[in-house]
Amino acid sequence: MTVERIFDELGHFKRFQACLYFAAVFQAVACGIHYLASVFLVETPNFVSSVPGNITDVLYGNVTASSLEEILPVFKAWEAPLVVQTAEGEQWELSRCRCSLRIDPGDFTYDFYGNKTVKTCGGDFVYDHTEVYQSIVTDWDLVCDKEWLAKLCQPTFMVGVLIGALVFGDIADRVGRVKILMFTSLCQFGLGVAVAFAGNYYFFMVLRFLLAMVSSGYLVVVFVYVTEFTGIKVRTWTSMHVHAAFAVGIMVVALTGYLVRVWWIYQIVLSTCTSPFLFFCWKFPETPFYLMAKSRYKDAQTLLDKMARFNGLECQLKVEDLLNSENGRPLVEQEAAEKKPSQPEKKLSILDLFGSWRMAGRTCTVWAIWFIGSLGYYVFSLGSVNLGGNQYINLFLAGAVEVPSYLVGCFAMDRIGRKKTCAPALLLAGVTCMLIIVVPAKVEALAIALCMIGKFAVAIAFGLIYLYTCELYPTTIRSLAVGSGSMMCRVGSVVAPFCVYLADVWIYLPQLIVGILAFVIGVLTMMLPETLGKPLTTTLEEAECLGREPIKKKSALGRKEDEDGLELNQHHTKA
Repeated sequence: MTVERIFDELGHFKRFQACLYFAAVFQAVACGIHYLASVFLVETPNFVSSVPGNITDVLYGNVTASSLEEILPVFKAWEAPLVVQTAEGEQWELSRCRCSLRIDPGDFTYDFYGNKTVKTCGGDFVYDHTEVYQSIVTDWDLVCDKEWLAKLCQPTFMVGVLIGALVFGDIADRVGRVKILMFTSLCQFGLGVAVAFAGNYYFFMVLRFLLAMVSSGYLVVVFVYVTEFTGIKVRTWTSMHVHAAFAVGIMVVALTGYLVRVWWIYQIVLSTCTSPFLFFCWKFPETPFYLMAKSRYKDAQTLLDKMARFNGLECQLKVEDLLNSENGRPLVEQEAAEKKPSQPEKKLSILDLFGSWRMAGRTCTVWAIWFIGSLGYYVFSLGSVNLGGNQYINLFLAGAVEVPSYLVGCFAMDRIGRKKTCAPALLLAGVTCMLIIVVPAKVEALAIALCMIGKFAVAIAFGLIYLYTCELYPTTIRSLAVGSGSMMCRVGSVVAPFCVYLADVWIYLPQLIVGILAFVIGVLTMMLPETLGKPLTTTLEEAECLGREPIKKKSALGRKEDEDGLELNQHHTKA
């Protein structure tokens, strides 16, 4: 089938495709929003354990106050405790997860060398509301022995992303792309708003898990949808810039987090940002590739006519023209040939990705790129709020740098090649991670700039690996290769939050892990074959020869020159 002829006749990216593309990508912004919303949903403000009685005086070093709320903005839990005195005359030393009652204290001073009765926190806390007025941490006291519940929020969401990609990707091939786009869009809105009204932590987690599934489902299917509606001349750009919409979602999260400091209002605002999409998504047509694959020829012809009218063209193309094979045989002959008994097709499995040492090495390297692309992407995004300075600006910049990264990535891919774009990007990400470690902690601006460069570099690799994987594998196992790579990508996204939490052990440990992996994988990437300007392979043998073709051509040329030289010598001898 030559469905690609549609775009040669009706335009690769004219008015009809442009309207569909920007509308579909607009809703992809919601995916970026929900993926990163937890950065501020589970934000933990400064806090200390509460004590019975009314507090009348507070000491913190040389600073005095009459209430905890006045001291908490400058309180550093890792340096020294707070000392408070109650109306009953009791003196307490307060830290985050415990409090100590002074026995027979004298004057109210900061230093005390007498006996103390140490008590663990009783479940009551006082929070600093200057930055975060209300989050799920302050509402449900997810601190101290419950801190792990707050940290479980993002990994659980990413597990939902993994399952959603598997479930909705398969269903979209069965029932159609448009039905899944409409269903997941509606569910993103409904579940997003429902999360804001979750009455307890466990209901909140269940709703967020379901929200992750539908968000992932939309992102997977919209990538296929826009790819099947745009011609090959612009397919690299359109597929790459679906990720740019995701980056816009990150910027929306940063802006909303800065303006709204109450978590449930924040969640409602984020969930309604892309709600206008619901009013016109039901008008979306099914893709021509899907209609032809399902033998819905009448619907396909209607779509072709509509595309032509909208693009201001006269439709000369008929569905029958698309049903001829490349060798010119009509459909009737094809159907007759199909009725003849044929050899059963060999069922392919994931083991075919490791059919030879050459393919096994290629697969391991490609999987590693998928993994580090996702891991680095989310470590840079989630960890940007911990770099110092204004956390909202940091997250906004982490999203903003992605937009030019995809422009640079697309330009470089079409000019210098896929491998020569991916490998330097990963090496740059690894180097910037190491530089972040050696930069003095006081120079926050330089650390933030290096983080943005790292995010810029890893986003290039993360964006191009989709297309590069398609070009590295033959038709027989191409879907399997992309699907397995996507699985490694989801594994990276699940691991990323845990990697960010390692900053509690050493603040630069996440950057060290990402830096080493990115640099090593960047070196391995240079061993992959280049695919720029080469046709897609159809068999495993052709795919294995990808890196050897120039050598073969050179050898053939050398043999031709030798033959010509031999004939010339024979001619001179005869003469």
